[in-house]
Amino acid sequence: MQWECAIPLSLAEELNASPFKQGLIGFPFVTSIPDSDCFHGVAHENIVNDAALDLAEGKKVQFWCECLSQLLTESHVKMRGSDSVTELNYWRKIYTDSCLLRGISQFTLGHTLNGIATLDQALIIAGGYGRRHTLWDVILKMQSKLPVPSLPSSRALPFIQKITSPVFVQDTVPEIQPPSFLSFQFELAKRPFILRKFASNWPALNDRPWRSAAYLRAIAGPGRVVPVEVGRDYRESDWQQKIMEWDAFLSTLDFDDQPATQHRNDMIYLAQHDLTLQFPSLLEDILIPDYVYASLTSEDFPAYSQPVNDKNMLFNSWLGPKGTLSPAHTDPYFNCYVQVVGTHSELSIDSSDQLVNTSRVDVFSGLLGTEDFPDYVRNVTPISMTAVLHPGDVLFFPPGWWHAMRSETTSFSFSIWF
Repeated sequence: MQWECAIPLSLAEELNASPFKQGLIGFPFVTSIPDSDCFHGVAHENIVNDAALDLAEGKKVQFWCECLSQLLTESHVKMRGSDSVTELNYWRKIYTDSCLLRGISQFTLGHTLNGIATLDQALIIAGGYGRRHTLWDVILKMQSKLPVPSLPSSRALPFIQKITSPVFVQDTVPEIQPPSFLSFQFELAKRPFILRKFASNWPALNDRPWRSAAYLRAIAGPGRVVPVEVGRDYRESDWQQKIMEWDAFLSTLDFDDQPATQHRNDMIYLAQHDLTLQFPSLLEDILIPDYVYASLTSEDFPAYSQPVNDKNMLFNSWLGPKGTLSPAHTDPYFNCYVQVVGTHSELSIDSSDQLVNTSRVDVFSGLLGTEDFPDYVRNVTPISMTAVLHPGDVLFFPPGWWHAMRSETTSFSFSIWF
């Protein structure tokens, strides 16, 4: 049996053995899509099951491709409106399984690139709920039918020093030598500090170079899509989010082996997205610092608790052109922020009582006057700490600390929340 039939069959057998609704008595399963020819009031999990059974036999492929698209739309809306973790996970599972089956139907119909993009949506929007390894495997199977770029030789890639004019002329964030684990846990984890070149031995800075567009294309393979922000600043009215082709996004950036080939008026930024969830081979390119396994508490941020997942940590990637901006904001976790490619300016401010987690002040403007934000200029500017991060530098800061970032070149950063 071919894989495009075997996987739906395996999914149908799983659903029949362990139905979605088990343990969710009273949950509203019936679709609310009006005038749908595909559903007629059928429970969502039964729709997924029926689609899997038909696709396992190669039947009604076009029909299910269209119907599953409607189910994706509704389950996405339901995810955003979920009132509990149980409800959210139900819709994540519906969304993920619908993406898996629709992607396979698109592949069967000869639309391989569309099928890969649909599987990526499951990873981006629903975290690939319960199906990550299956999604990765199916993506590779689909990509095997397409021309796949080969990995470039890192030896042929020279380091190119970008000329920058960082907004801060003095580094005031403390720079220290790597502390012992106990010293970090009991003494140093209360305030920001920088470990210069601490990550310089990461494969991502050496033989698996993230500064190479060719490498980033090769590890992803063809057909991939990623979530991006469009606009310089998420506080502005014209800011938006969208999903775009990974290859097209990379073409907007200036890498050591590629000048930007697509020039746009609007700024595109991949921000706070876990790329390892889509491209798991990136995990081979990083070395997680021992410090993230420390048992920490925060007196200044009593609401702190570790991320709730199997690793007790969250990964985020930040990739964009010169001028991308993360306004002054706070995060609820301890953070090891690693500068992998390019240069970043960073401003850090002591934690304080807060009603919001994002500031209206443009701390990088250099034009702040007392008439605009008098309290900021009078009370915050004197205690602010600043730094410029270069490849291999690691910035640590605790939860609740205000911080802002601006890229001075094409920049690729990787943060570990813990």
